[in-house]
Amino acid sequence: MEDKQLASEIVKFIGGKENIRAVGHCSTRLRLTLNDEAKVEKEEIENLEGVKGQFFTSGQYQIILGTGLVDRIYNIVVGSQDAVNTNLKEDIYANMSWPRKISRILGDVFIPVIPVLVATGLFSGLINCINAFGIPMDANVLAIATVLMKTAFTFLPVLIAWSAMKQFGGSPVIGIVLGLMLVSPQLPNPNDVIKGLVDPIIFSPFGFDIQIVGYQGSVLPALVVAIIAAKTEKFLRRKVPDALDLIITPFVTLLISGLLGLFIVGPICHVIELGVLNAAKAFMQLPFGLGGLIIGGTQQAIVVTGVHHIFLALETNLLADTGFNPFNAMITGGIMAQATAAFTVGLKTKNKKKRGLYMSSSLPAFLGITEPAIFGVNLKFGKPFLFALCGGASAGLIAGILKAASTGMGVAAIPGLVTYLYSSQAIVHYFIIHGVAIIVTFCLTYIFYKAEE
Repeated sequence: MEDKQLASEIVKFIGGKENIRAVGHCSTRLRLTLNDEAKVEKEEIENLEGVKGQFFTSGQYQIILGTGLVDRIYNIVVGSQDAVNTNLKEDIYANMSWPRKISRILGDVFIPVIPVLVATGLFSGLINCINAFGIPMDANVLAIATVLMKTAFTFLPVLIAWSAMKQFGGSPVIGIVLGLMLVSPQLPNPNDVIKGLVDPIIFSPFGFDIQIVGYQGSVLPALVVAIIAAKTEKFLRRKVPDALDLIITPFVTLLISGLLGLFIVGPICHVIELGVLNAAKAFMQLPFGLGGLIIGGTQQAIVVTGVHHIFLALETNLLADTGFNPFNAMITGGIMAQATAAFTVGLKTKNKKKRGLYMSSSLPAFLGITEPAIFGVNLKFGKPFLFALCGGASAGLIAGILKAASTGMGVAAIPGLVTYLYSSQAIVHYFIIHGVAIIVTFCLTYIFYKAEE
C-alpha cells in the first residue's frame, strides 16, 4: 500500500497520467518524458517519503528512488488500467542531439554486456591475487581459471554483435553468428600477426592488398557490422514474401554483412579503433599524472550530461588489449569523492530527516552508483559537487603518477577492491587513491560548505 500511495502521489504531482508522454527506469531512477514540464510540482515530489531527489536533464524528468523501489513504482505506474507509453527510448532518441544519441546508443549496447565483463574482471582479480601471494596452482586448475578469465574478452565481438542486433531491432541469433564469424579460428589472431607468428590472409582485388585477420577482443568492427546487419534484415523483412522470409532473409543478411565485415568494415574499423585506443593511452600517460587529473576531475561532471557511456568502449578495449584498465583507477576516486561529499553534507545537516536522506544517498555512491548522491545532494547545493570534483581530480592525479590500473570495468569504489588484488602494490594504490579522494573532499566540504546553503 505504501508503494501504491507513493506511485499515486508521484503521478499526481507530475500533472497526472495525461501529462506522461513516455516512462521508463534505470537501476535507481524513474525516467519520464512529459507533455508539459511546467505542470511538475518539484517541491512536492522532493518531499515525498522515499524520493531521494529529482531533476530535469536531456528532455527527461528523473526521480531518484533507489534500487528495488524504482522497479516497484514503475510497475505500479505502467500496470494500471490507463495505458502508458513505455517506449521511452524511442521518445528520447527523437529529441536528442547526435553526440548524445551516439553516447546513448553505445550505452544501450554495452550495458547488457557489462555484467559478464565485470564477472570476468573479478575472476581475473581473484586468480591474479592467488598468483601474487605465491600460492601454487595445478596446471589443470590454471587452465580452467584461464577459461574463466579470457573467454568473455576473446569472444567480445560475439557479445557486442548480439547486443547491437537486439538494440537495433535485428535477430540476436544473427548477431551471435556474425560475432562468431569475426573470431572464427580459421582467421589468424591479430596478436599473432603482429608478433610475426602467423601471416594474415591476403586478397588482392583490383590490385589492392586486403589483409584479413580475426577480431578477437575488438569492439568497433562488431558494432558496425551488427548495425548493418540489423538494418539489412529489417529491410528484407519488409520486402521478402512471407513464404520465403525464413530462408532468404537470414541468408542474405549474413552474406552481405559477413563479407562487408571481413573485407571492408572490419579492416577500416580496426584501424580507427587502434588509433583511438593509442590516443587514449597517450592521454592517460601524460607526464606528472596530468591525464589522471583531467579525467578524475571531469568524469563525474560528464555523468551529469549523460554522455559518459562513451567511455565503456574505451574501457572494454583497454582490457581486451592489455588486460588492465588504468581509466578505472583514474575515475574510482571521483566516485568515492561524490559519496564523501554527500555524506559530509548529511553530517553537517541539523534536520534529522534530511540528514538521514543525505547520508543514505551516499551509500549507493560508496558502492559505485553516484546518481542519488549527485542529483539528490551535491548538485542541489552546488559547492559539494565542485568539492567532490576537486577530490576526484586529486585522486586521478595520484592514479596517473602511480600508473595504477584495475583488472575490471563497471565496478568501482568499495566493490572495485577485488579488481586490484592482483598484486600487493595494486592494493596499496587502491587505498591511496581512495584515501586522497575522501580526505580532500571531506576537508573542503566540511570547512567551506554551510549547512542548507
